[in-house]
Amino acid sequence: MIKIGIIGGTGLDNPDILKDSREIEIKETPYGKPSSSLKTGKIEGVDVVLLSRHGKDHTIPPSEVNYIANLYALKKQGVTHVIATTACGSLREYIERGDFVILDQYIDFTSKRRNSIYQAFEPNKPVHTPMSDPFEYNLRKNLIESAKELNLKHHNMGTVITIEGPRFSTKSESRMYRIWGADVINMTIATEAAVANELGIPYAVVAMSTDYDCWKEDEKPVCMEDIMKVMDKNSKNMIKLLKKTIPKISVSVNERIKSIEILKNRYEYKKIDKVIGIESRGFIFGAPLAYLLGVGFVLIRKPGKLPPEIESEEYVLEYGKDKIEIKKGSIKKNERVVIVDDLLATGGTIAAARNLVKKLGGEIVECAFVMELSGLNGREKIDEDIYSIIKFDS
Repeated sequence: MIKIGIIGGTGLDNPDILKDSREIEIKETPYGKPSSSLKTGKIEGVDVVLLSRHGKDHTIPPSEVNYIANLYALKKQGVTHVIATTACGSLREYIERGDFVILDQYIDFTSKRRNSIYQAFEPNKPVHTPMSDPFEYNLRKNLIESAKELNLKHHNMGTVITIEGPRFSTKSESRMYRIWGADVINMTIATEAAVANELGIPYAVVAMSTDYDCWKEDEKPVCMEDIMKVMDKNSKNMIKLLKKTIPKISVSVNERIKSIEILKNRYEYKKIDKVIGIESRGFIFGAPLAYLLGVGFVLIRKPGKLPPEIESEEYVLEYGKDKIEIKKGSIKKNERVVIVDDLLATGGTIAAARNLVKKLGGEIVECAFVMELSGLNGREKIDEDIYSIIKFDS
């Protein structure tokens, strides 16, 4: 069952929006007390759980927020996905006051707060969570589609730098963050995203630009009063965006489940020994397929993410070269495998993946894709059988 957690979300607890609501008081978790009680109900027919990051009266400073307890409490309530809302300062001229930014990267510039659920590892079992893409792709895609449909001024990507706070930046700091490549600035998101990823909760953020921090000489420096004015003015748009997006999440998850079921029905009688998933959306479909088939799952990853010893394969892109890697010994000689990815376009990645599997001695039964752009002729780069659930000619 899909249940959406919303962190922030001021205004969504309105009885006209949140149906069948009730409040749940979480007195304690293994990580302490969450920032607020949880409010559950339905928005557009989908189960949601609301949590106030800074407490209901905004009494908790950014560095004192118990991010771990907040996300743990949501997960224990059965939350499957989290959308966070936040105010941010713009570090770019083109990101104007009131604009929404669907974040895709962050820079963590905090130092005082706890940002991991791990304080110790089990013996010989260190856990280092991959964070190359901290915000979940499908959640971001749904938010972007909704913003387009509502004709809201938004930016499809952006890097947020999270600072300790609660003070605002100096001019020199603000200019430095721009040089580092940050597009917006806030005091919470990097920590929250790190913990969500460790807990395995798909997480995405809608950031609302409220000011220009203090780098812009023709603007007065940020102050809390101006931030609140912009937030109040645009809160209705934020609510519209979330209401439009929440049903999409339920539909997109169900579509993925259907795709996996189609693949399972195709391969359950073909004596598959291993499923191979290509980073990163091949993991979304390949891992549950392997589980349903009761076979092993093998990762093909971008460089530097697998432990030694690895086998690598280089391939040509339109503007340069790239490389993918597989762990040596992950496929035994003559094992029957299916390679899974979300999209077949020009075929460069799948051709390299095919070569890696053959280097390890695997027998490729088929290469499976959820979607194929047949007009790009990706099939021509590989000899193996190809199966696509959906095909587009152009």
